[in-house]
Amino acid sequence: MRFAQRTEAIRAFQVMELMDRARKLEAGGMDVVHMEVGEPDFVSADPILEAGQAAIAAGHTGYTSALGLPALRQAVADYYRDYHAVTVDPQRVVITAGASGALMLLSALLLEPGDELLLADPGYPCNRYIPLFAGAVPRLLPVGPDTAYQLDAGLAAAHWSGRTRGMLVATPANPTGSVLARDDLAALAELAAAKQGWLLVDEIYQGLVYPAELQALPAAAQHGAVAADRVGTVLELVRDPDAPVFVLNSFSKYFGMTGWRIGWMVVPESAVTLIERLAQNFYIAPSSIGQHAALAALSEPAMVIHEQRRRAFCDRRNRLVAGLQQLEFGVPRVPEGAFYVYAELPVALQRRGIDSATFCDRLLAGHGVAATPGTDFGEYRAEAHVRFAYTADIGRIDLALERMAAALAAFTDAL
Repeated sequence: MRFAQRTEAIRAFQVMELMDRARKLEAGGMDVVHMEVGEPDFVSADPILEAGQAAIAAGHTGYTSALGLPALRQAVADYYRDYHAVTVDPQRVVITAGASGALMLLSALLLEPGDELLLADPGYPCNRYIPLFAGAVPRLLPVGPDTAYQLDAGLAAAHWSGRTRGMLVATPANPTGSVLARDDLAALAELAAAKQGWLLVDEIYQGLVYPAELQALPAAAQHGAVAADRVGTVLELVRDPDAPVFVLNSFSKYFGMTGWRIGWMVVPESAVTLIERLAQNFYIAPSSIGQHAALAALSEPAMVIHEQRRRAFCDRRNRLVAGLQQLEFGVPRVPEGAFYVYAELPVALQRRGIDSATFCDRLLAGHGVAATPGTDFGEYRAEAHVRFAYTADIGRIDLALERMAAALAAFTDAL
């Protein structure tokens, strides 16, 4: 059977393969600390669960508008008003089948075959693979701690070619947890407008940021707090309703609704009608039950729970960063958001030719800790980095650190 050539450019999502492998080991009796998958370990907050159950009981199981429930679109607009002091017309809010569904819609809307899309390397793999289905060419630009692991306007301008149509940035970012500074984000938006292109801003970890007042940082990580120049949403900076800026967001991460598959985006006014047409044909409508549950996710009782969990993630980050540094992993920039640490393998391992794939393989098979090699997130020095998700509680993080110490000792003994 002949398959489409585009599929050859898409690698397996190593995170999901690692999770499947870890679960098989668990089924065989091994205790595994899961630090591979970007999924909060908290069950969706009770108000969300209750709203989902009530929606089923009330028979809200049919299609909604392709753009989403009007009440939810209004609630998202209210969220920006109440938490970010930004006025957003609810007509610009599009509810989607997860943030991945949103990126599919935008790829179809904005990209022609052969168009280039600029992205940071490392970055979330699906952000470079989904545009391939529109025939686009994702162009990965290497970034490191000197630029906060982020694409900036200078780098983007230097690589903008006649085929470039736009840029995609993430703040906070996966896998690094870095947050774009206000000036850098504004400069990217200005560059997009000047080039007659567009800017996609992935904000799916938007609520998960860690200002200094949340938690005193360990002495080795004093530079890791979110500074005053960090911005919560690009919409704080770009208020023109028809500026070429598209915002992707999701109820999965901060709101803890991964399996409900509900996301949203805020788009220019001129794009709404075309996006509605695409959504009608791509997936008809987002989950009706998920949308009713998402309404509750934005309620005040649920927001109190989300904030409590954010503080827990901050505590976990601090513990994991300090522990990794003690084990001589490199953490040159402490993550300011999301729930990941993108750490460089100890120099002693690298000198012996141990790469991240080998390390992660042995760490799981021999020591029961699942983590993701940097090769899942790009090419730039990927073999020297590992992403650890602090989506396990502090007790399990401590256990993982103990097991990593044993793993490092085993590597040393073997060599």
